[in-house]
Amino acid sequence: MESRRLGKTDIRLSPIIMGTWQTGKSMWTGIDDAQSEKAIQAAMDAGITTFDTAEVYGNGHSEKVLGKAIGSHRDKVVILSKVFSNHLKYDQVIAACDRSLKNLGTDYLDHYQVHWPPGSFGARPVPMEETMKALADLKDQGKIRAIGVSNFSLDQLKSICKIGPVESLQPPYSLLWRHVETDTLAWCQENRVTILAYSPMAQGLLTGKFGPDHQFENGDHRSSNRLFQADVYPHVQQTLDALRPIAEKKGITMAQLALAWVIAKPGVCAIAGARNARQAVDNAKAADVTLTEAELDEMDRISRPVIDRIDDNPVQWKW
Repeated sequence: MESRRLGKTDIRLSPIIMGTWQTGKSMWTGIDDAQSEKAIQAAMDAGITTFDTAEVYGNGHSEKVLGKAIGSHRDKVVILSKVFSNHLKYDQVIAACDRSLKNLGTDYLDHYQVHWPPGSFGARPVPMEETMKALADLKDQGKIRAIGVSNFSLDQLKSICKIGPVESLQPPYSLLWRHVETDTLAWCQENRVTILAYSPMAQGLLTGKFGPDHQFENGDHRSSNRLFQADVYPHVQQTLDALRPIAEKKGITMAQLALAWVIAKPGVCAIAGARNARQAVDNAKAADVTLTEAELDEMDRISRPVIDRIDDNPVQWKW
């Protein structure tokens, strides 16, 4: 699998990154640790070198499962983790990083990201300068190799980039969720800030596995995703019906089509979750898919009835 540069660093990422939110179990249903470990190992065997996690995913459980699954192959992978919005004071950042290192069974993180902007989810706002000072010190100590942010607006991204080097932005980005295209994507491309797109399959919607009458189990956070709401969901189904012939003609799955669309953008990698080994291998194969300009244009046109019904709020969920 090809690799892509992380920002202005010499760190190389696989274009398909395995995401491990679901590995933490919290806010998901039907997740099995043994299957998660097999999925991570299958992803490595299939050429995925990069894995994204966070301290808040199951309160460290995702990190622990990921570290166990990687085992002795630490030197062959790139690990990304994140510090949550309630841990952005200097001492809290240091302590959170140390916990993540312990959970993962490693002495360094390749990339450490601020998960949500200061003040998110009711957390007390912390000056970005204080958080960046902690991250810079962790970098000087060799505990992290690079710094990134997640869920930041363009203005917030520009502000923190003035304080210190930021190599990536992790926003939601898929064929059906494209707020980042308004102005952020172009700015990141111009300034060599890598986009690490999460939910590139629209939380499973673009796999085509959810029918018109789908109901999520209790405890599955996807029930609050705005794409699943009654005013949008019928249009999503029509979009999926129009996308299926493209996938069938290319001999690929709908999931692979969705991932290929995301990584066709310069400077963008796609973070794809997997519950089991089969899904992980299928996701990896998306890196081999090439979409023509005509196919990209057609997919853009097909997605417009959904995009036009989404407001300017970049948060996917009705929390």
